[in-house]
Amino acid sequence: MSEVKVFKVIGEIMKQKFFVPMSFSKEIRAVKKEHAVERVYAEMGSRHRAKRNQITIFSVEEVQPEKAG
Repeated sequence: MSEVKVFKVIGEIMKQKFFVPMSFSKEIRAVKKEHAVERVYAEMGSRHRAKRNQITIFSVEEVQPEKAG
């Protein structure tokens, strides 16, 4: 079985109704970095009605479980 890790995803959402980009930082539990990115696209798209091309991801890094939270 694969081990679940915690990833910190940093990015921004740019929509026309926002005057400045909305920055975000989320900690996501996932098996791979790619799964964490997909989860962020799904959550931000659902919560803010943003399309994938309106979401820019700057960095994805693994966080130690002791520092997560």
